[in-house]
Amino acid sequence: MKKITFNILLILLTALILIFLNQLGLLEKTAKLMLVPFIAFYYLGQYVERKLEK
Repeated sequence: MKKITFNILLILLTALILIFLNQLGLLEKTAKLMLVPFIAFYYLGQYVERKLEK
């Protein structure tokens, strides 16, 4: 999987999750935890970047 494809998929996944949480009204309640998925995606991106280099 190319790096740009992976980035686009993660952006779309994050957007879908945020839209879903907003529709359920949970976005205000979980605002403190919004950084957790971004940190996880950051480390996942680092892992994939290392794998794609080889």
